[in-house]
Amino acid sequence: MLRLIRTQVFIEEQHVPVELEWDDADQDAFHFLGYFNQEPAACARLLPTGQIGRMAVLKPFREKGLGKALLISVINYAEEKNIGPLFLHAQNQAIPFYKKQGFQIHGEEFMDAGIAHHEMLYDPNPSA
Repeated sequence: MLRLIRTQVFIEEQHVPVELEWDDADQDAFHFLGYFNQEPAACARLLPTGQIGRMAVLKPFREKGLGKALLISVINYAEEKNIGPLFLHAQNQAIPFYKKQGFQIHGEEFMDAGIAHHEMLYDPNPSA
């Protein structure tokens, strides 16, 4: 199901080249699958380095809180397993979403698969 979700969102919808979507990092990653009404609807991966990536929500399930719930699950899992510090490469259009979950922009914009991104670092105590 993860492969199906990533194919639909990244390859078909965002036109990421197939050879860039699938990489060797999948072998060592912790994979997460989110369900909505018992239907597989979202996915993410967490690398041993603390990088969260390949977050995708299928179009019919967007704006239902599934992305937030999935990201919180990934963060909680990373904290339980002492994986971190957490970071991700956010597509620019997704930056507001990640900011609401405690991520902050770090560094300059860069292109990945023809899409503008920023690295973002997770701060579990943003007001501290």
